[in-house]
Amino acid sequence: MQNLIELNKNDLEAFVAEDLKLPRFRAEQIWQWLWQKRVRHIDGMTNLSKPLRERLMSMATIQWPEIARVQQSKDGTIKLLLRLGDGKLIETVLIPMQDRYSQCLSTQVGCAMACTFCNTGLLGFERNLSYGEIMGQILVGRQYLEDQNMNPLKNLVFMGMGEPLLNLETLLKVLNDLPCERGLSLSWRRSMVSTVGFPDKLKILGKLEVALPAISLHAPTQELRAKIMPKAAKVHLNDLMAALKTYPMRPRERITFEYLLLKDVNDSLEQADQLARLVDRRKGKINLIAYNAVEGMPYGAPERGKVEAFEKRLWDHGLTAFIRRSMGSDIKAACGQLKADEQQ
Repeated sequence: MQNLIELNKNDLEAFVAEDLKLPRFRAEQIWQWLWQKRVRHIDGMTNLSKPLRERLMSMATIQWPEIARVQQSKDGTIKLLLRLGDGKLIETVLIPMQDRYSQCLSTQVGCAMACTFCNTGLLGFERNLSYGEIMGQILVGRQYLEDQNMNPLKNLVFMGMGEPLLNLETLLKVLNDLPCERGLSLSWRRSMVSTVGFPDKLKILGKLEVALPAISLHAPTQELRAKIMPKAAKVHLNDLMAALKTYPMRPRERITFEYLLLKDVNDSLEQADQLARLVDRRKGKINLIAYNAVEGMPYGAPERGKVEAFEKRLWDHGLTAFIRRSMGSDIKAACGQLKADEQQ
């Protein structure tokens, strides 16, 4: 039985033409029901004839990820624990942003990168998420916000569990289909892909122009990055920065560098100076994130004064830098905290 949300736009068109022997416009109708109208059952596709719906039901179904648990932070952040078809668990986060929400999407069950400050990395890597499991998170998120009469979902950040570029083939299918007018209708400019940085895969992402990149940097030198992000640092920092210099950018666009400040590890003024020498102020902007101390992890939260001094030092170098407000830390939904553990 085919789960229809596992079919990207091209696959759905092929399914309708080859399996159902129907004209192309039927694929457009089904696509709209799935992604724009968020129908949960084929029988709800009322502009298809009853015999056609019955035929389709004999061949296919619609299965979304299941909400296993909802947690809401005092700041309005919502964390959804989702159970997939095989019982695996992932987390996705809805983040309030003035008149809209952004959704933090997972791309893998667990993560292979094993960054020493990240709870997801403790899980290890289990498997990649499928097309429908990534897109299904958006369906669940939009439906939840609508049911709760909350502001709409308008921005996506591929910044949840997993390293998105290690699931590149599926990620690109998702990114290609997001802007479809009869579907989710989300502009590529509203999607950001967070990655530790793989030059060959970044080259593909840049060439296709389907999302904006955010680089999980977190260290201003190769030596420190190798200590706190040993697997990511297998790509030398010099090679990563060289690749980013050639990343195609439109006028006024900049690459975002994410920098998680860890107490007495990477938060000194000297390290701010090193970071300023690393990042091209014309092509990059720096997103500073104060680490939230997590039980069982070897790092502490930096002092607020040191965070502000770090930011100011970057300004003194002419860099665009800002402190990102930490969201959802009280429900373990902040940067590096996602774990998808029902017993947590």
